[in-house]
Amino acid sequence: MVATFVGVVFFLPLYLVLVNIFKPSAAVVADPAGLPFPPTFDNLAAVLNRPDHLFTFGLINSIAVTALSVTVLTVFSAMLGHYLARARHWAAKVVMATLLCGLMIPVPVIMAPITTVLKWFDLMTTLQGLVLVNVGYYVPFGVLLFMGFVRGVPLELEEAAALDGANRFRVFWQVVFPLLRPASASVMIFLGVWIWNDFLTPLIVLGPDSGTTVTVGVYRAIGQYQSDFGSVFAFMFLATLPILIFYLALQKNFVKGLTGGAVKG
Repeated sequence: MVATFVGVVFFLPLYLVLVNIFKPSAAVVADPAGLPFPPTFDNLAAVLNRPDHLFTFGLINSIAVTALSVTVLTVFSAMLGHYLARARHWAAKVVMATLLCGLMIPVPVIMAPITTVLKWFDLMTTLQGLVLVNVGYYVPFGVLLFMGFVRGVPLELEEAAALDGANRFRVFWQVVFPLLRPASASVMIFLGVWIWNDFLTPLIVLGPDSGTTVTVGVYRAIGQYQSDFGSVFAFMFLATLPILIFYLALQKNFVKGLTGGAVKG
């Protein structure tokens, strides 16, 4: 009973978005929860054919920022997580404590110093600056997740590869990293969703005149067309669709255990 109630609560916003995509704005205001009879695709067309190309530019920026950020985070977090999981000296413990501190600091608290640093390096209002902010903020999560998986990889595998003449670089990329596919999928899903849905960071870093992402685009669409609720719901749906497809593409690897990834690697 409780599970059913919780499921209904979580499904209700999704239902409202789906039914209101295909209704004109007047019908949305008159009956938000009603089914769309007859359905219309005018809202989707209005978003895709906007004169300012708000959705198109936002989609391109979001894909670029998310893809670059997730790629760099996955590679760097895997390498650093492997190093910290195997290291035993005091410096590794200091790095680990620093990463744990980074997890406890919310973005709004450090946004002012972040913008100051970006201005020093002339990276404010650039996609490169936004990618660097994402990498710097989310790398502690990726490292900690990879460390847990690396500790489950038998050390004997790395020692055997080293005895065969492989250097540390080849040991990691050819032996360890293929066994971390479940961890990589988890990191990519979590960070991909967080970065795609992030609103405050791209709003401040990119600024009002230098670009936008799909989440910021929803905000700007509401600000300019408050009465066109049908287009707003259509914008929300189109903004969610790419990251939903991304999740569905990786979810089967997301639920696999380390042993399954090792056997098939």
